[in-house]
Amino acid sequence: MKCLIAEDHLLSRRILKELLPSQWDCDVAVNGQEAIDSFQLAHDSKRPYDVIFMDIMMPVIDGMEALQVIRALERKMEIPPNLTVKVIMTTALDDPRTVIRSFKESEADSYIVKPLSRQKLTTELRKLNVLQ
Repeated sequence: MKCLIAEDHLLSRRILKELLPSQWDCDVAVNGQEAIDSFQLAHDSKRPYDVIFMDIMMPVIDGMEALQVIRALERKMEIPPNLTVKVIMTTALDDPRTVIRSFKESEADSYIVKPLSRQKLTTELRKLNVLQ
């Protein structure tokens, strides 16, 4: 599996990387613009991401806006809906409005409230059929 961890806090990136299976190939972006650029580069190199873990609150461009751009790029590339990247929003915000906005406006596939745990992560990855 190839994934992108879009997270501006070093400790959160390290924790997430440690919770993922060791054989996963993970790239890192520290802001929303880097996430967009990484997504584009992965497609240009014919090695797209299977999963993106997108923090909502990031500098330059926040996670929800970055995901909207990524979804627009997928439509422009004519990627069928069943083959789009799975995106799990990660945030410390446990606010129902933010959750709803993540799904409706940004087209997130899933949402995890920090602190992250192996159980939360495994549950969401299984729901998305990314992990057996």
